[in-house]
Amino acid sequence: MRKTLVVTNDFPPRPGGIQAFLHNMALRLDPERLVVYASTWKRGPEGAAATAAFDAEQPFTVVRDRTTMLLPTPGATRRAVSLLREHGCTAVWFGAAAPLGLMAPALRRAGAERLVATTHGHEAGWAQLPASRALLRRIGEGTDTLTYLGEYTRSRIAAALTPEAAARMVQLPPGVDEKTFHPGSGGAQVRARLGLTDRPVVVCVSRLVPRKGQDTLILALPRILAHHPDTALLIVGGGPYEKDLRRLARETRVTESVVFTGAVPWASLPAHYGAGDVFAMPCRTRRGGLDVEGLGIVYLEASATGLPVVAGDSGGAPDAVLDGETGWVVRGASPEDTADRVIALLADEELRRSMGERGRQWVEEKWRWDLLADRLRALL
Repeated sequence: MRKTLVVTNDFPPRPGGIQAFLHNMALRLDPERLVVYASTWKRGPEGAAATAAFDAEQPFTVVRDRTTMLLPTPGATRRAVSLLREHGCTAVWFGAAAPLGLMAPALRRAGAERLVATTHGHEAGWAQLPASRALLRRIGEGTDTLTYLGEYTRSRIAAALTPEAAARMVQLPPGVDEKTFHPGSGGAQVRARLGLTDRPVVVCVSRLVPRKGQDTLILALPRILAHHPDTALLIVGGGPYEKDLRRLARETRVTESVVFTGAVPWASLPAHYGAGDVFAMPCRTRRGGLDVEGLGIVYLEASATGLPVVAGDSGGAPDAVLDGETGWVVRGASPEDTADRVIALLADEELRRSMGERGRQWVEEKWRWDLLADRLRALL
């Protein structure tokens, strides 16, 4: 691997899926050949202290811009060029293609020989709007490779690129740590603590926003309870939609069957997956196709934990499920479809076991972090 400059607005300790993706990849690359140029998490002494403590623990060099939102401004581009030259980097990895990939021409002129830009799903929305579509086309032309999560995002992003840039695209999804997410992750302890030991549990792990489909699960719950009266819906995660979801549970008269955990520490997530018998997140597309699921790493983490999954049909979510093998894909806006699949899984222990085992096998075959880091290393 060439010595590489990572240019990103998304990096821990700022929380989020993209941040976790980039950090996991960075940890699997040669630390002596890696320099990260990132934004500052948040202003103020507390944010500065958290950022400094995190950076000090990393095995590679981290350089922070003073801004909390790194954009391809002339000043940020000049600093990226300066870091490239100072550290002798000949490769650049843009942690998120849009918009930081617009720095590519300046970095190539400064000596970068390989430029890789990763897309995470929001670029599919960029591809639908004329102005952002043109910028995405420029990013494709300026880099050697745009990576994509799955077929859904590839097809939509490719439509905005030149044929030559589209042909250079390579799949690079986030991975799953199969040693962290596994069937013995501590789910029994979570069940016991929440008083769910003797109940069927449908678990959903995600940020609480309308697209993720926690509301569809609540609306599906009366139908599920008619077949499996003791079922509990375990909603794991925090977010702005929580108040609406709690109100919907009251209006649907299923409050006693819904457990909200709020946000939980990352280290506790595997055990919360393991607390479920079925994982369900019936995500749906919103805002005319601009708000879609890029992939849905939660389905793969659930599969690694040995759970069958029920996924919505939004965006690239179906790419994270082998429909009929590791779980099922349903219409994300349909409580009826969601309920029917959950009911079938709760009724059939052998089906749950076989789908969970197939999901675990699939993660080990295709979605391990070490396999995907090898792919990135080759691109660089």
